[in-house]
Amino acid sequence: MPTPPRDTLVGMALVEATNLIKQFEPTAGQAPVRAVDDVSFSIEPGETLGLVGESGCGKSTLGRLLLRLIEPTSGSVRYDGQELTTLGARALRDTRRKMQIIFQDPFASLDPRMTVAEIVSEPIAIHEHLGPALLMQHAAELMGMVGLDASALGRYPHEFSGGQRQRIGIARALALRPHFIVADEAVSALDVSVAAQIVNLLQRLQKEMGLTYLFISHSMPVVRYLSNRIAVMKAGKIVEIGDTEQITTAPRHEYTKELLKAVE
Repeated sequence: MPTPPRDTLVGMALVEATNLIKQFEPTAGQAPVRAVDDVSFSIEPGETLGLVGESGCGKSTLGRLLLRLIEPTSGSVRYDGQELTTLGARALRDTRRKMQIIFQDPFASLDPRMTVAEIVSEPIAIHEHLGPALLMQHAAELMGMVGLDASALGRYPHEFSGGQRQRIGIARALALRPHFIVADEAVSALDVSVAAQIVNLLQRLQKEMGLTYLFISHSMPVVRYLSNRIAVMKAGKIVEIGDTEQITTAPRHEYTKELLKAVE
């Protein structure tokens, strides 16, 4: 499948976060929680930036901020040179065609009342208003892209394994031919062998479609395998960022060293 056209200028970051903060208001008797604390980084077109850190450090919150699935407290998010935080509803909807997310839990992220055909074609139906025959054609193509047979389209999520459900979730994310995908712990709920298959699928799709990934994980080995660069996150802050070889062979921050020692 051809790489989707892009209008990004040569040398321009596809995604850029600047001084990004997300603070959740306190509940009774508790202090405010700053889940993302003054974070700045960029992601270049066609690369995979791995975001690694322990559970609860703010990784998933950061991924959702980049897609404006949640609103930042302050800071800037730019996609392809366009500021996202100030976009109105209609402009944001148009931009979201280019940005998608793969969720962690394939058992919770698919509506059990919808068939696979309805799940993977829903984004197309919302944005492109195609007839039933064309929607089914696109759905069948998406199944093939993720290694599933078109015969799966009439079935429901409970009829599939975890790995197959995650493939369906990936197909849904690809429906509008996005440029940027946040993979939020996309393999952490899967068995090791199945997770490896999904990682290889993501690599293949990236090559075929020219995708850019933010790959969120608590697993340094998986991030190391898949990523061009790695950002290490702790307590809402990115404490170190660099190319994969530097981060994994000559880490500078003590927390990065701890993560690496934990998998030795």
